[in-house]
Amino acid sequence: MDSINRNQDEENHADLLGTDAVDKIKELVKQAETGFFCTKVSVSDSEGARPMSVQKVDDDGNLWFLSASDSHKNQEIALDPEVTMYFQASAHAGFLELKGIATAYTSKEMIHDLWNPIMKTWFTEGVDDPRITVIQFRPTAGYYWDNKHGSAIAGVKMLIGAAIGKTMDDSIEGKILP
Repeated sequence: MDSINRNQDEENHADLLGTDAVDKIKELVKQAETGFFCTKVSVSDSEGARPMSVQKVDDDGNLWFLSASDSHKNQEIALDPEVTMYFQASAHAGFLELKGIATAYTSKEMIHDLWNPIMKTWFTEGVDDPRITVIQFRPTAGYYWDNKHGSAIAGVKMLIGAAIGKTMDDSIEGKILP
């Protein structure tokens, strides 16, 4: 192996499928709260990338957002629904990339379910603002980088490894297939 992993005694790769993948998505998205929502096409100077706060992750791993019907992102997903999302849960761990399909639609029930009073900043007429749409992002694949035992243990292992000259990385990474 021609990589840093040749010095790694511990297993540091684990692909996650099904429920395990959904659990990891929920964990990392909850920690990050906000991710970059990147469309494949752009109708603005943003180049199709913008931060978005996740309102909910359901039991199938779908991410749910509220968005304005007249937003660039809604226009972009209407042109091409393929989206990539990026999350960073902390400074040193909890990185997640998800690829998937986004769909915008109106559902008063989902809008009420996802509504948070702070959303009135963007939807000045409140929960019944006629511009509110729901975006469902359905992940089809992804990749994660994280620590197996949390940041404190990862830090201790790195310090010990540096002191004894041995790789003791506590990282774990792999594909995510919900």
